[in-house]
Amino acid sequence: MISIRGLRKNYGSVVALSSLDLDAQAGEVVALLGPSGCGKSTTLQLLAGFLEPDGGEITVGHRVLSRAGQVVPPERRGMSLIFQSYAVWPHKTVAENVAFGLQVRKVSKPEIKTRVEKVLSVVRLDNLAERYPSELSGGQQQRVALARALVVEPEILLLDEPLSNLDANLREEMRFEIRRLHDTTGITMVYVTHDQTEAMVCADRIAVMNKGGIEQIGTPVEIYEQPQTQFVASFIGRSNTIPVRLVERGVVQIGDLSVRGVDDTSAVAGAAVTLCVRPHRVSLSRAPEEPANRMQGRIERAAYLGETRDYLIELTDGTRIRSLAPPEAVHAPGSTVDVFLPVSDCRIVAQ
Repeated sequence: MISIRGLRKNYGSVVALSSLDLDAQAGEVVALLGPSGCGKSTTLQLLAGFLEPDGGEITVGHRVLSRAGQVVPPERRGMSLIFQSYAVWPHKTVAENVAFGLQVRKVSKPEIKTRVEKVLSVVRLDNLAERYPSELSGGQQQRVALARALVVEPEILLLDEPLSNLDANLREEMRFEIRRLHDTTGITMVYVTHDQTEAMVCADRIAVMNKGGIEQIGTPVEIYEQPQTQFVASFIGRSNTIPVRLVERGVVQIGDLSVRGVDDTSAVAGAAVTLCVRPHRVSLSRAPEEPANRMQGRIERAAYLGETRDYLIELTDGTRIRSLAPPEAVHAPGSTVDVFLPVSDCRIVAQ
């Protein structure tokens, strides 16, 4: 188990991390997700032992790995780190690349052979053991990097944007491959990414980071369906985020209409809050079976996207809201439509 308490790191006057708390259970995949500069890579570098914290503490099990003035070096942490670049030796075969870490550790040749064969089978490269990196695709080279990290049998695997150098199709394939590798090995992973789909596919829990702290942590379903802040709602998937005032708990005002929603805030009446609703939850003209808020609007923009139709609607008070409707729901620009927002899909969150 990884436990991080009150972790702080500054670069001069710039605060990279401000009192970050995070736990990762044994055998869990935790993704650190957020925009550039939010502190996720700094957190990983601190976990790996490449940086010294200015405050706080990192422990694994009951062993303190980092605190101000006391840092266990990377090679004594029982961790492997995979960077954005594959960093495979171009003059070594796949098998030789994977074996290198074991050779440094003075593992016997018979054991090296056994462990290399086993891990190449796990990453599905056993039939390419004698090939050189130049003869491999980008996805295969990334599998070599994964095999090299796993063969030394680390307690924890750290991944820093490992798929960012792959094209879109390979990235999609490797997301599922990394998840399969975890399910096969059961290793604890901390995975840094700015790609929300990557995090949702690979991780058991996602820590959404912003400005050096964690805004929300939870399962992919919790993060997507129950965002707790405007930032999380807008960063994870597409969302309508409408600044509003709270009338009473669970009720906000849009124009002359009172709109009901799920309110997880502790805000008082009159406070500025944000109403969040996913575009694919916004129904047009046909009322859903569940309780819903009803309002009127005018179609300002329409686009056919194959699987859906993308509409931008201007409500009577000037508020704009987006709807992703089924392809058979055809509405011409300029036409008036009824807009239905299911109460259970309207989230009232802090601004």
